[in-house]
Amino acid sequence: MDFQTITEIDVKSKTILLRVDLNVPRQNNTVTDTTRIERLLPTITYLREQGAKILILSHFGRPDGEQNPEMSLAFLTPILEKCWGCSVKFSPECIGETAQGIASSAKAGDIVLLENLRFHKGERDNDPDFAKSLAALGDIYVNDAFSASHRAHASTTGITEHLPSAAGLLMKEELSTLSKALDAPETPVLAVAGGSKISTKLDILKNLSKKVDYLVLGGGMANTFLYAQGISMGRSLCEKDMADTARDIMYTAARVGCEIILPKDVVTVSELKENAAHEIVDINNIANDHMAIDIGPKSIAYISEKIKDSKTVVWNGPMGVFEIKPFDNGTNEIAKIVAAQTRDGNCVSIAGGGDTIAALENAGAAADFSYISTAGGAFLEWLEGKKLPGIAALIK
Repeated sequence: MDFQTITEIDVKSKTILLRVDLNVPRQNNTVTDTTRIERLLPTITYLREQGAKILILSHFGRPDGEQNPEMSLAFLTPILEKCWGCSVKFSPECIGETAQGIASSAKAGDIVLLENLRFHKGERDNDPDFAKSLAALGDIYVNDAFSASHRAHASTTGITEHLPSAAGLLMKEELSTLSKALDAPETPVLAVAGGSKISTKLDILKNLSKKVDYLVLGGGMANTFLYAQGISMGRSLCEKDMADTARDIMYTAARVGCEIILPKDVVTVSELKENAAHEIVDINNIANDHMAIDIGPKSIAYISEKIKDSKTVVWNGPMGVFEIKPFDNGTNEIAKIVAAQTRDGNCVSIAGGGDTIAALENAGAAADFSYISTAGGAFLEWLEGKKLPGIAALIK
């Protein structure tokens, strides 16, 4: 790591501005997935043990710089207390006299949740004055929000210009794990890339094809590559205008020794609905009035053998329309193989991205993966090989 973590600097009795990501899924003021909150506990515990005062910085939703009561972070206070096992105070402002007063009255080990950063336009604009106002509240800045670090905002980059800065324990864990997966992995490396369009994951495919031994494609993305090889895809989701791009990626992959793995057989339907009548056909036999929505048993068998040959697996995206049963079978079977290989100590498996996590949980395989990133956009940009502004800002 090219930056300091909280265990490498003196945080004793200091006021810490801790950037986290509390942009969690909510229904009727209930958080439906507390994973992001729970993973912050090691950092929270360490800072409290050091007698630090902790001021929590986070965004929630997209209030577009306006005060919006529906996007206030106040509802999170009891949830944080339950997950972290300690009292959490709330400040109705994240800068200014009110926030300063509450921060000043806090004692060693106290936690104060500051109001939604995005109630101020200066946050997303990375306004220097807003960043300076945030920095005025504390002694040290700590970024523990990998999932927000792909954005150059005041609370992820601007604030580092005014305070000594370090990474939290969750950030350290995330970056260490991801680095081992693509920068210094145990080989062979297999990547799974699924989803509807290659146009949204073009940079990911280009980067992965240069870094992995096997690149497994699924979903509409795979359909486009099959079409680029001259295969008739019927009514399948397919970006025909991206055929040349797909061919370029296949050419580059072949040149560097990466095997792009496409479906050998597919599940097709004439109507996309739950339990729709379907048939399994070779990729060369897709009817003109049918659409491919999942991979078939020959594909599953071939991919499974490649997974068993791999020491590192990186996963982003499903193999088909996993939201509609029974067309989650391909994703489920591949996920179970990766989970079993991980459980048996045969590979390290890392997954990330919203659809990916939902798909792996649907398969009952998420718990057995070595690491699942809670980051969405940041995980995708890491797969693209991009430098993340929030991480770069920690490097002095």
